[in-house]
Amino acid sequence: MKAARLYGAGDLRVEEVPDPRIEDDRDALVRVVRSCICGSDLWPYREMEPSASGRAIGHEAVGVVEAVGKAVEWIRPGQLVVMPFAFSDGSCELCRRGLQTACVNGGFFGNEQINGAQAEALRVPYADGTLFPLAVEPDPEILPDLLTLSDVMGTGHYACVVAGVAPGKTVAIVGDGAVGLCGVIAAKRLGAERILLLGHHPQRTALGLELGATDTVEERGEAAIERVRELTGGRMVDCVLECVGNAEAARTAVELARPGGAVGRVGVPHYSELPLAEETFYRNVVIGGGPAPTRAFIPELLPDVLARRIEPGRVFDLTVPLDGTADGYQAMDRRQAIKVLIEP
Repeated sequence: MKAARLYGAGDLRVEEVPDPRIEDDRDALVRVVRSCICGSDLWPYREMEPSASGRAIGHEAVGVVEAVGKAVEWIRPGQLVVMPFAFSDGSCELCRRGLQTACVNGGFFGNEQINGAQAEALRVPYADGTLFPLAVEPDPEILPDLLTLSDVMGTGHYACVVAGVAPGKTVAIVGDGAVGLCGVIAAKRLGAERILLLGHHPQRTALGLELGATDTVEERGEAAIERVRELTGGRMVDCVLECVGNAEAARTAVELARPGGAVGRVGVPHYSELPLAEETFYRNVVIGGGPAPTRAFIPELLPDVLARRIEPGRVFDLTVPLDGTADGYQAMDRRQAIKVLIEP
């Protein structure tokens, strides 16, 4: 079968690899119907040292179950499933608490240890705990929306949950990528009164307004903070979603929070220390987040997707075949696409 593999910074190849096989009785084999490129995939795409063996990549998929191990009880061949970006056993204490990304037996797809979703098929460990079966037909029109439940829509929702988004709250979203835009959808869905989207890409912020943002802030750094201060009459905001992961975004996020506010961090961090630790302590700012347990949120978000009350699939603005995955990476790396959909 074909799969994307990364051999170093900028060196993404689609090549023939061995077909996945059942390695554990709790495994499932899934034929990928749709996958995509995540903003977090760009970090190794930009930074990975050259490797002779390469590594798998991609962690978001919707697919059809082809086979299951003999210990799998709930997942069956022929089912359409969402594959969250993390695999989890579904039975440990943390999974039972809805924190599947911290599963004691879990991990993340698409790396040196396990296959990735940018492929024609893949092996899914702990099928019963990981996969979410869908009682719908694989309609091409809704597949992109369903795919976002594997990561970006659930991640935007998680940022809102951590930041305490609720009716009447003012929310600022740092980052106009796919997660930030899904954060807009999530904040509107949860009843936020005002949603400020911080981003400097006009096409993305325009989409953000269509999805529910009430204001956009194109400034960066201190200028962005002053603009939010102006927009809020000096009050700043109740809830901040940090959806980028670099030091500037983290500092902006904590400065935007009003005393007693909260910051939901879901951008994969590329900084070593949280900024303004003493200042946020004395302002009673709550800071939390991490890898979103998207498996836990699918039951809540799926009905709104199926009813078309939310359309997170709109964050996909470029579609490529699996053989064109390298072109998709280039487009996202050059900011020519928000998020790339892959059709194997």
